Amino acid sequence: MADRKNRTQVHQATVLRTERLTPHMIRVVLGGPLTGFTAGAYTDHYVKLLFPQPGVAYPTPFDLDAIRRDLPREQWPRTRTYTVRAWDPVARQLTIDFVYHGDHGLAGPWAARANPGDQLMFLGPGGAYAPTPDADWHLLVGDESALPAIAASVEQLPAGAPARVFIEVAGPAEEQPLTTAGQAEIVWVHRGHRPIGAALVAAVRALEFPPGEVLAFVHGEATFVRELRKLLRVERGLRRDQLSISGYWRRGADEDGWQSSKAEWNRQVEEEEARAVPV
Repeated sequence: MADRKNRTQVHQATVLRTERLTPHMIRVVLGGPLTGFTAGAYTDHYVKLLFPQPGVAYPTPFDLDAIRRDLPREQWPRTRTYTVRAWDPVARQLTIDFVYHGDHGLAGPWAARANPGDQLMFLGPGGAYAPTPDADWHLLVGDESALPAIAASVEQLPAGAPARVFIEVAGPAEEQPLTTAGQAEIVWVHRGHRPIGAALVAAVRALEFPPGEVLAFVHGEATFVRELRKLLRVERGLRRDQLSISGYWRRGADEDGWQSSKAEWNRQVEEEEARAVPV
């Protein structure tokens, strides 16, 4: 995992350009010196974007430790976690893809309004997963929030590596071209009017697992991730070290609410799993 110093260092970047990839996905490319920033060891690298609270005066130069020491919590910058879609170490450019569902929320509307020259601060990167050549095959599963990490992972699959990839999006207009050197079977699961993750769980449940040991990456909305964790750990018997699995978000909660309850959620899931999985 990326070391703590990297994950807590504040970086300041400048918006270079934006692109509407699909009706609900916006790409923002950031530049600037970005001294000390590096990524690439993991395909699920993430950064925590910092959004200043309106009307709050922050110290100059910006000092997050001092802010957290001297200001009440409600005045701290709000954070939103996003996957590093790409990092160009030569050009020093960072690409982040934002899911956009209109003017509600924080980061999506910011991305929709972003213009070249706008400034953005962030912490990071963190990360822990990348497809490895020692797996017999790979399973990659997620919704729109996990699409950037899945796309980065598909790009980094070892040449010829077998993979089964399931990505749930609203409909055909949200599909994106993915490139890979692996032997990846990519299935775009269209949600339509079904609950988030319902079609995705059904698709993974119907999969006939290839022989050999799998390395699985499963991320997205917490409810379906919980279902798939049970499917993979209990029904399929995968070990913990074969899984990178986590709820990126939860229906009905913003990131602040989800992060405050995530530890308890995970504890409940682990207790359920311990009762179901033989030691």
